Amino acid sequence: MEINFVTQIWQEGKMYVAYTPELDISSCGKTFLEARKNLHEAVEIFLVETAKMNTLDEILEESGFIREKNNQKIRWQPPKIISTERERVVV
Repeated sequence: MEINFVTQIWQEGKMYVAYTPELDISSCGKTFLEARKNLHEAVEIFLVETAKMNTLDEILEESGFIREKNNQKIRWQPPKIISTERERVVV
């Protein structure tokens, strides 16, 4: 199985945070690359564990992923992001 997802990475103090909004999973690391690697590990654990519970397909479909099958290989494509913008609300 292959899954594609968007990763957002930002710095908080001396740490880097990596986040995938489609799956609502995050991780962190002392460097940009470590945060990204740790996020990939967290996503892999999530996928393996939800597959064991037979809930993976349902969770991905509810998250907007589209299942594709190509040469007996299953690939999940994330929802198409139309825009990513920084917004501000003043209260």
